[in-house]
Amino acid sequence: MKNVTIRNLSDEVHRAIRQRAAAHERSIEAEMRAILTDAVQPPERIKLGTRLAEIWAADPLTEEEHALLNNRDRTPHEPMEFPE
Repeated sequence: MKNVTIRNLSDEVHRAIRQRAAAHERSIEAEMRAILTDAVQPPERIKLGTRLAEIWAADPLTEEEHALLNNRDRTPHEPMEFPE
């Protein structure tokens, strides 16, 4: 875990965070972690894996599409060569 130092925080903001922390029954440090986490990782954010699973569940492949995928050429490609 990383540490962060916040300098020049106004008394008013510090007081508001302290009151908010007390209301949530946690330390000021824990409250600041919660505020930062909520700001950068909101619960309503779309997660790629979840979205792909929703798409798959809504429109699964047909038998024909499965056959196309299973019968594709699986020969490895030759690596690209670049001129020097």
